[in-house]
Amino acid sequence: MTDSGATLAEGDFSGLSAYERAGLEGKDPRCIPIKIDAPLPVGEAIVAPEYSKAEHEIWAFLYKRQCEILPGRACRAYMQGLEALQLPSDRIPALSELSLTLEKATHWRVARTPGLLHEQDFFEALANRLFPSTDYIREQHELDYTPAPDLFHDVFGHMPMITEPDFADFYQRYGQASLRATGANRRKLESFHWFTVEFGLVQEDGEPRIYGNGIVSSYQETFHALGHEVEVRPFDPEAMGAQSYEVWHLQPILYVVDSFEALKQGFEDWAGGQLGLL
Repeated sequence: MTDSGATLAEGDFSGLSAYERAGLEGKDPRCIPIKIDAPLPVGEAIVAPEYSKAEHEIWAFLYKRQCEILPGRACRAYMQGLEALQLPSDRIPALSELSLTLEKATHWRVARTPGLLHEQDFFEALANRLFPSTDYIREQHELDYTPAPDLFHDVFGHMPMITEPDFADFYQRYGQASLRATGANRRKLESFHWFTVEFGLVQEDGEPRIYGNGIVSSYQETFHALGHEVEVRPFDPEAMGAQSYEVWHLQPILYVVDSFEALKQGFEDWAGGQLGLL
């Protein structure tokens, strides 16, 4: 407690992730990463909570709203992944069932996490083709935006893209590289993740389309990301790794990649060649 208080008072957040900084600044305790001390339940071992009627209604509202606005804005791979998952429109899906679908599609499985994972645990899961997902949903006052992870973000936002083979392979390689990264390289990989997995665009039919889960799961970001207020830059891993970002507002800068094969190969070349992490 003393060390954290001293860091906060001095305003020295160097070496911390953006979420860790946000948590220490007192913005939202849910953004402080959790260090797990036991294996996470995976696949069929995940026991679904007893959700309330109100919680199912929040899922239904968010699902319907996003499905109405994503066609023509989200990329084909995301929309195909959404169809493959067969998410129910009126109730919260079971993580154990979604795990089976991902395993059949790309040999990934779902692990249930109690909250935002510490980066080391997160990277280890990805390196083993495990996607950590929360099983609680945001509250009524957070329908438009929540900075903290919830199951709508994790399930509706992340999982459709993990059915895409090149993206699924890239995501595992990202976890493997991140496990080996330290210091400045780890922060570069954190920023790269933000501008790809969380807030990435892909070129499709001559136009940028959305694939980042932070966009597809957010009503405001879905419209904002393809609007005139956003500066869209070409895919450049080194520049993306050096670009700062904040988790508390609509994103002013986004990067567009030509394809998911290019994402996979570009990451391999950068992380494996330039950074020497693969």
